[in-house]
Amino acid sequence: MEDFSEFVGLSRPTVSKYFNDPASVRKKTRDAIEVALKKSGFRPNMFAVNLNRRRSNIIGVIIPNSTDPFYMALTRRIESTANEAGFLAFVLSSDGKAEMEDRAITTFKSMNVAGAVIAPLGIKSHHSTLEQLGKDIPLIYVDSPLDETSAFVGTNNRQSFGLIVDYLCRSGEPPCYFGMPQVNINAATRQHAYIEAMEQFRFTPEIIDVTDSATWDFERFGFEEATRLFEGGNLLPTKTILCANDRVAFGVISAAYRKGLKVGHGSDCDLRVAGHDDHPLSRYACPPLTTVAQNYNEIGRRAIDLLLYKLGDAAPVSGAGGMDERVLLTADIMLRSSA
Repeated sequence: MEDFSEFVGLSRPTVSKYFNDPASVRKKTRDAIEVALKKSGFRPNMFAVNLNRRRSNIIGVIIPNSTDPFYMALTRRIESTANEAGFLAFVLSSDGKAEMEDRAITTFKSMNVAGAVIAPLGIKSHHSTLEQLGKDIPLIYVDSPLDETSAFVGTNNRQSFGLIVDYLCRSGEPPCYFGMPQVNINAATRQHAYIEAMEQFRFTPEIIDVTDSATWDFERFGFEEATRLFEGGNLLPTKTILCANDRVAFGVISAAYRKGLKVGHGSDCDLRVAGHDDHPLSRYACPPLTTVAQNYNEIGRRAIDLLLYKLGDAAPVSGAGGMDERVLLTADIMLRSSA
């Protein structure tokens, strides 16, 4: 920056002011800097610039799986909303590993990020590490909360499971529940939401016994567990299966196909299978998957809005003295041929 300031013939504060906000300097000055940029090819090191600031314009994002279309869609919304507010979103994946989550946190500390949006591993997370980070910068959790008090934006599992259970009970046999691997808090909260909904509608909850696992390969988990179930001769308590998420449901549908079982809603079908999340690929499953939709666009937008509010860069909701730090969004049912 010193060398470029000398090259353009302006003071460093003036040049720095331009890079922070080009519109903040006079047009003549701005034109001179932009001509010098083209001649010199100079670009400031934004990470170095942010290290010199009391608060950077970088927002950290940690997700557990960078290849999952759900997280891809969520981070895309977070990035676009952050950019509109003048922040750069820097995304890292924990790859389902607590040590990778810790490494991402250490990286963000070294980058002097202003705040972070995190989809935590939950039961595998090093809570103390996240709690310490939360003392230094604002944190917003998405997908699953770290605990009962952390700032969180996600789906109201009680509402969403109530919605899908109600439909399945009214349209056919009441559903049994096919759980997900124990990778985050959703594994427990979704099963509890299913039980609560079944009891509310005066049906007996039926939980399928699956292997205790901590894998993020949900499709394989669903396929292997359902294959074991179908080939083991174990009778299902009902011909309707409600899966904890769509990716598990994909595996269950694949196992049913391999076994020669027809999945769908009709007298000629052997099973009904439903999921949760409205994964971007759920409408293209065979058959297309009945599910409840998480609004990942709204989750991403509200997460950034809440983070900006905690950073002091956004006003609270009109007429309110503050912003709710626990945002639970409602889900919509997506009726398709699998159930």
